[in-house]
Amino acid sequence: MARSTEPATADILAGLPATFTYSEARAGGLSDRRLYALRDAGDIEQLGRGLFRRVDAAAEGDPDLLEIAYRAPQATLCLTTALAQHGLSDVIPPRIDVALPRGRRPPRVEAPVSWHAFAPNTFTIGRDELALTAQTSIGLYSPERCIIDVFRLRHVEGPEVAVEALRRWLRRRGAQPATLLRVAQSFPQAEPALRDTLEILQ
Repeated sequence: MARSTEPATADILAGLPATFTYSEARAGGLSDRRLYALRDAGDIEQLGRGLFRRVDAAAEGDPDLLEIAYRAPQATLCLTTALAQHGLSDVIPPRIDVALPRGRRPPRVEAPVSWHAFAPNTFTIGRDELALTAQTSIGLYSPERCIIDVFRLRHVEGPEVAVEALRRWLRRRGAQPATLLRVAQSFPQAEPALRDTLEILQ
């Protein structure tokens, strides 16, 4: 009997990233049949449509954030979700606040997301990266940018969220109101209310 020359499934999986797409699996040598047999056997888990993760990496990264990052490379955590990441709010929103440049169509995801359209010309101001795995990261706005955004959108987020975030930020060592106001100059909708609140809190 001729020995099969088909690569061993374990070898193929070992050559794939911890989180991988359907296209990467096919390019790596997994047929549809083998891919979905692995899923059904519990050797890999499906994070979303066409997105999978090896079970040996199941502890790596939040599956919802991984799906968002793969589907939308420019996705950036913002508003209350980002404030919570920075320890500037105790509110955990039921949906993940994610910004995309205005005009960019949000992808279809299974994760619970509230998509926000931010102006392209200021989109990258204060944008950092949050590592999810060794290979994957998602955008995350800085504490200063988050504070400015909740002041700018306080009619949506609520003024108390903005004030509390600013109060907590001011208590931090190294907080520089002058730096915050300098960044706020790019957001005229937020600057007046931010200045007024700073005067009250300082």
